[in-house]
Amino acid sequence: MAKLEAPEDLTDLVRETKGRLREQIGDVAHAFAEVEQAMREEVAEVVAARERGEDVVPVVRYADIEAGAVSEAAREAIHRRGCAVVRQTFPRARVEQWDAELADYLERNRYYENQKVDADQYFATLQSSRPQIFGIYWSKPQVQARQDERMTATRAFMNSIWANESEGATWFHPDRDCTYADRVRRRQPGDSSFGLSPHIDSGSIERWLVPAYQDVYRHVFSGDWRRFDPWDAAHRTEVEEYESTLMCSVFRTFQGWTALSEMQPTDGVLHLIPISNAIVYLLLRPLLDDVAADDLLAARGRALSISEETHPTIMPALTPIPSMEPGDTVWWHTDLVHSVGDVNRGERWGNVMYIAAVPYCDKNAAYVEREKETFLRGESPPDFAPENYEVDYDGRATVDDLTALGRKQIGIDPW
Repeated sequence: MAKLEAPEDLTDLVRETKGRLREQIGDVAHAFAEVEQAMREEVAEVVAARERGEDVVPVVRYADIEAGAVSEAAREAIHRRGCAVVRQTFPRARVEQWDAELADYLERNRYYENQKVDADQYFATLQSSRPQIFGIYWSKPQVQARQDERMTATRAFMNSIWANESEGATWFHPDRDCTYADRVRRRQPGDSSFGLSPHIDSGSIERWLVPAYQDVYRHVFSGDWRRFDPWDAAHRTEVEEYESTLMCSVFRTFQGWTALSEMQPTDGVLHLIPISNAIVYLLLRPLLDDVAADDLLAARGRALSISEETHPTIMPALTPIPSMEPGDTVWWHTDLVHSVGDVNRGERWGNVMYIAAVPYCDKNAAYVEREKETFLRGESPPDFAPENYEVDYDGRATVDDLTALGRKQIGIDPW
């Protein structure tokens, strides 16, 4: 699916759109006051639970997913919080072997000596300094993890939290995966070079300006915000972002980390605002009178930033994920606010694979068709900076390393 071309000057479009949305909503200040009060109540519950030492991020066991034994209470908690940790998605020993293989893969292919500085600018407005993200996508551990049956079962469970059928349409297939090759993070003990401020990925100004996004948030923008369901997939697979090399081209039900090492909450880990409908607060905020008519509190081609200055009500809920062991995975809704701690204060490496839940739909299948070609050549996938480190890498995964499931996920064989 082609990306949209935005006008060179968005000022008029922003002004017109904001005016129309405000008219549709009616009393924006009143609607925002209602939403803000609802957010205060949610935030208070998150903070109180955190202070009691409870898991704010719901935790389930992979064994329960495999057995079909996840409780309804756990599902409801994920539905409300918009996130989950899945314990032992993979066996610890297998993941520790993957971690060692990744370190060797980078070392023997001289990644550090040939690293391209500033090739990827997506996080430029978010990071405190350069992140410890490695532009590799096709190592054997990454490919093995993406196509593993345990990962597939976990993603199918997470997809089941969504309503994939609504308004007479089937928006995605929850039991079919698409490969979305992403990078790895390897963060040294004490490292302070990777902090990301609170943000949401997959679109910024598009959430207000693009018609398909307006359809996703139709109840918010029609003045009936209580009808908005963050888990209704309607129109999400029709969304496009403005042309940019910095945006995600697929529909992710959840973004995800697979832990390759032990991580404690103070180890510079992922932080979440675990309120699944906080997006309503974010959507209404720039429509208030204290924001200029040509300002959406967002920047084109960048993640949607959230700050204490512009969004103070929800910020106290920002909470680190629970302790993670190798093989655990963490998942968060595509509209959930997240950040990464500034400093790894522990004595451990903080290593993760980025593996999201990307279910089969026309939008995602179209991306996979382009991605497949980069896999075959060992190049960076279409959504990422064309660093192309792995073209000649020793030990890179090839078609021969794909399982029958992996071949379907990357579009070599049909579903």
